Amino acid sequence: MTSRIISIAILGAFLWEATAQTPISDGSSGATETEYLKLLEQDDAAQTDADRWIREAKEFEVAGAGESRETLVARIEQRFDAVRKRYEEFLQKYPRHVQARLAYGSFLNETRDEDKGVEQWERAREIDPKHPAAWNNLANHYGHRGPVKKAFEYYEQAIVLAPDEPVYLQNLATTTYLFRKDAKEHYGFTEDQVFDRAIDLYRKAVKMDPKNFPLATDYAQTFYGIKPLRVDDALRAWNEALAVANDQLERDGVYLHLARIELMSGRFNEARKHLSIVTNQMYNPLKERLARNLDEKEAKASEAPGPQNIKQ
Repeated sequence: MTSRIISIAILGAFLWEATAQTPISDGSSGATETEYLKLLEQDDAAQTDADRWIREAKEFEVAGAGESRETLVARIEQRFDAVRKRYEEFLQKYPRHVQARLAYGSFLNETRDEDKGVEQWERAREIDPKHPAAWNNLANHYGHRGPVKKAFEYYEQAIVLAPDEPVYLQNLATTTYLFRKDAKEHYGFTEDQVFDRAIDLYRKAVKMDPKNFPLATDYAQTFYGIKPLRVDDALRAWNEALAVANDQLERDGVYLHLARIELMSGRFNEARKHLSIVTNQMYNPLKERLARNLDEKEAKASEAPGPQNIKQ
């Protein structure tokens, strides 16, 4: 039960949990859908309560007060049990409600009852094999737990069913990039071809969702893993991310990435210019480290013999 509390606190850290909302009618009545939407509200409320209780418990712990961990676990478990019971009751009445099974599977997965969550997604896929979210959710699971090759297959099927959904392209791109060895074996690619595949998927996703800053940064960070560094492509990707940044904090983060790429490629003046733009104090440690590296590399470059110093 303790692991379920931890899962709520770190839920946002999982990159592949992104799930597109693709409502597909199963012929339910308006009253059924009203009941279903109320169920989703109860799910969200329980997750919100759990998050709040965890935050409050941490604050009380710092102050030397508050309830025991065991009591907190029991309270959250009781809260989730009520929602779990509501899902079970709803699905007993409407066993072919695909969206409810998908939502219940996500609820179970997020509360660390992953095997039962997978059962709900598999059931949704059996009821409606053409529902892309069922394939995507299962692919998320296989990407986390393996076999990874099955994740490739399921993401590809989700893309076939919903070719205009950027989330599925992003998920496959991320999995291809992170599990390059598996991707090489699955597709019969070289490592360069795996990188090209991931980049192509990211580019398609970005084209479909051009104002999505997290997506743009995911794409741009891909270039760090490619050797030799594709400098112009990397700079172009980071500049595209800069164009859709939502605030100065995000822009400062991109300036640091631009400076890093420029530092790595010997473009010292450009790197120094981008570092000078960064003003947010939270970035000071990284900014200072990049500035030290820049000074060192620039000094070494100035000491290296240039053509004019080579004796004839």
